Amino acid sequence: MPLKLYLAGPEVFLPDAREVLDTKAEMTRAYGFEPICPGDISIEPAPTLHEFGLKISGVDEDMMNRADGVIANLTPFRGIAADPGTAFELGYMCAQGKLVAAYTNIVDNHFARTSDFYQGQVTEGEDGRKRGPDGLSLEDFDMIENLMLHGGVERRGGPIFAHRAPADRLYSDLTAFEQCLKALASKA
Repeated sequence: MPLKLYLAGPEVFLPDAREVLDTKAEMTRAYGFEPICPGDISIEPAPTLHEFGLKISGVDEDMMNRADGVIANLTPFRGIAADPGTAFELGYMCAQGKLVAAYTNIVDNHFARTSDFYQGQVTEGEDGRKRGPDGLSLEDFDMIENLMLHGGVERRGGPIFAHRAPADRLYSDLTAFEQCLKALASKA
């Protein structure tokens, strides 16, 4: 029976979400895994938007509970960091001791992106920490994402890949996703 991989990432928000998710699922099967994709099922409407949101959250958690592992797309989404839903999903899977892998289609590390957010106005504080003009310290650990996300994967022996995708394919370029599949298949 093939291992089931939950495919986490912001692809569900894309205008061509179905196409991208179908391609990821096809690739996952080609490497001998069974894909579990958010967006694969239809969820009945609820009386309120809040209740509908709770239904989606419950369905996604059920899918993660059925999965043996996750591949998380940590490409920055609507800002300098990973999609918060994907971050939750990766943490959820790490907490359950499941197989984890992650990738990003941006090669600049978390510190570089945060420094860019501050338009390079980063100084060293009296405490030796790098700080933005607002006084907040920056993480500078040469990691692709926040240390808890990157560290959560790496400390569990999971692969992490960074790839420079073209700007017009930031969320649909699957080069690094395939690197995760290859790495996981070599361990299976």
